[in-house]
Amino acid sequence: MTGNSLVPAPLARLPWKLLLLVLGITGFGLIVLYSAAGGHLKPWAFSQGLRFCMFFVMALVLARVPERAWKAAAFPLYIGVLILLILVEMLGFVGGGSQRWLDLGFIRIQPSEMMKLAIVLALARYYDLLPVGQIRSWSAMWPPALAIGVPLVLVMIQPDLGTSLMIAAGGLTVMFLAGLPLWIFIGGGLALAAAVPIAFSMLHEYQQNRVLIFLDPESDPLGAGYHISQSKIAIGSGGIFGKGFLNGSQSHLDYLPEGHTDFVFATMAEEWGLMGGLFIIVAFIMLVRWGLRVGQRAQSRFARLTAAALATTIFFYVAINLMMVMGLAPVVGIPLPLFSFGGSAMMTVMICIGIMMSIERSSQRRSNFD
Repeated sequence: MTGNSLVPAPLARLPWKLLLLVLGITGFGLIVLYSAAGGHLKPWAFSQGLRFCMFFVMALVLARVPERAWKAAAFPLYIGVLILLILVEMLGFVGGGSQRWLDLGFIRIQPSEMMKLAIVLALARYYDLLPVGQIRSWSAMWPPALAIGVPLVLVMIQPDLGTSLMIAAGGLTVMFLAGLPLWIFIGGGLALAAAVPIAFSMLHEYQQNRVLIFLDPESDPLGAGYHISQSKIAIGSGGIFGKGFLNGSQSHLDYLPEGHTDFVFATMAEEWGLMGGLFIIVAFIMLVRWGLRVGQRAQSRFARLTAAALATTIFFYVAINLMMVMGLAPVVGIPLPLFSFGGSAMMTVMICIGIMMSIERSSQRRSNFD
């Protein structure tokens, strides 16, 4: 117990503002999934809710893990996930034209999702071990670049453009936050821009179509551009306050493809309008802001880099998905975390939150001892 409170101390010490924020985002998502199914809990809202309960408990357990355990696990986790990515190429399950999963019989896992976390932890640990005086040397550049490049190529082969971009974004964020010279990123950006034609030619045909449709969505409104066109119609038709709960025509009449997964924001915007969209955006801004503040208050270099990069990973999820459904970016299959139906992104984000809570808890304990 805490003082005269009837609330047990372990419960009182939980970051309830954060947890209520996460519950609010997910709860709203379940309402949207319920509506997308025509006012039924199945097939999406019920299973999504069960999944979230499991991952919510997992995040609370991860929050109890000491920071030193994450340090110790960083390199082994990266190597383990890298081995799993290689096994995907050799033994992976093929679904939807992509080879991204390992079928273990009782569960099907997607190692590329775990690499989003593993790359952040591994690079944060690397820069934590690297002497500050060497941050401008080649030893601060080529090992992290190699660590990003190998899984990037393996995931691109699957093919999974969206996940590969997320892995690269997470790794580059750690490099940037570690203090590498700005000219490296400017030079890398220019080199990437020069290599765009080559990279485009290496993409699969459907991926090339996504890029071309992004540049001119009206060129094939009933074909490859159908998703973006219908998404814009759904968002625009919602107006300020939306058409009302269970009254979305685009999703209920199946005009909007993937209205419960990648384009769930469009489903929500049609029924809840601009106000619903602002609620989601502000809620995620508050979540990312909390993660960045955890990194700011962290006591060690590893903790600062890890928390800030994991918060940025959540930001990339949200930003890419919203840009995608609004036609501001190509469709790359990035879901809206805690909102879109599916377990992979939810698991990744809840692990991010669990690790950041762990770092916050370790920082608070150190402050109490100081």
